[in-house]
Amino acid sequence: MPLESKVMATTVRSYSKINLGLAIGPVRADGFHGLATLYQTLALHDLVTVEARRLAAGESRISLTTNHAQVPTDARNTAWKIVERALARMNVTAEVAVHIEKRLPVQGGMGAGSANAAAALIGLESELEMALPETVRLEIAAEVGSDVPLFLLGGAVQGTQRGEIVRAMQDFPATACVIAVPEVGVSTPRAFRDWDERQAQNQLTSAPRTDKLDKLSHVYASVLGADLKKYGVKSQTEKTPDTSGIVRGRSPEIKQGGLEGETPRHGSTWNGLAENTLLALVRTGIENDFEEVVFPQYPLLREIKRLLMGTPAGASSGAPADSSGNALCAALSGSGSALFGLYRSTAEAEAAQQRVQASGCKALLTETLPRQEYWRTMFAE
Repeated sequence: MPLESKVMATTVRSYSKINLGLAIGPVRADGFHGLATLYQTLALHDLVTVEARRLAAGESRISLTTNHAQVPTDARNTAWKIVERALARMNVTAEVAVHIEKRLPVQGGMGAGSANAAAALIGLESELEMALPETVRLEIAAEVGSDVPLFLLGGAVQGTQRGEIVRAMQDFPATACVIAVPEVGVSTPRAFRDWDERQAQNQLTSAPRTDKLDKLSHVYASVLGADLKKYGVKSQTEKTPDTSGIVRGRSPEIKQGGLEGETPRHGSTWNGLAENTLLALVRTGIENDFEEVVFPQYPLLREIKRLLMGTPAGASSGAPADSSGNALCAALSGSGSALFGLYRSTAEAEAAQQRVQASGCKALLTETLPRQEYWRTMFAE
């Protein structure tokens, strides 16, 4: 079968995320829970390599390989699903090979599988030198998974509905972060079931939580919006930034909005902005509802959060930490089992990493990844 020429394979950094806060609403008519969450992308990543060549005739062929035994290599994989859907929407027949080099925990609450799907789509567009319209990209992403659309924006992202309706928020500078990776697996479906049972036992099912979701959405917008003007940061427009032109080449144009020029790193004089923003979020009561049902099932996770916070034994791990060396905030990410802590400096993050590792739990040192940096470093050489 004759093949058209193609460029060499494209490798994309498949970045991870944490949930700075997550509120669970009532079950919707479609069986999903309503959510209000604030995503934040991290520098930790997998690598997704896409090789594609157009076919002059016939049907598209997809293959997928990986270095991790637990990752499916067939149509169950989110990367496979998004490639299949994208080819159909592009009206292109192609042979596509995807390789996923796993570096992130599988099912750890860091969105690794969803990020792989977004990276596969970005790699496919680069390989075929085509870019789907922004609305189509987000629509396909939402079909594949609730967390996939956030990775088509990057940085600080508000998620509503199932989490798939996304809005780019004003970024704060890169901030030192520690990810604790316990050797336990948390089932998201079970966590939702436990949540529903807890609400029923507390006779809260008749109390609508939609109002809470709406309130939190406005809180996120307030803290990560106009309030930052006093720090000299330009706030974004209400509209989600267009991303339709960012994947046409290996050095994509930054079209994501946010700060002009390079985003300050966490060691710069802008660190006060990150600290004040995070503490402002903590003061609003931002939290992860999953902790209410996951921590009783896995008490170890509560103790790891305490270590991340630097909270003395017996003290509340949910209170904001103000003393040097303690976390600005710490929480479960998604339904877990990964937890995170954010810190004023790399030195303080390293101290927290050592505390967690001393308990026998794996801990990774990284930093948050603002939107501009997210797209600037997307393509690996």
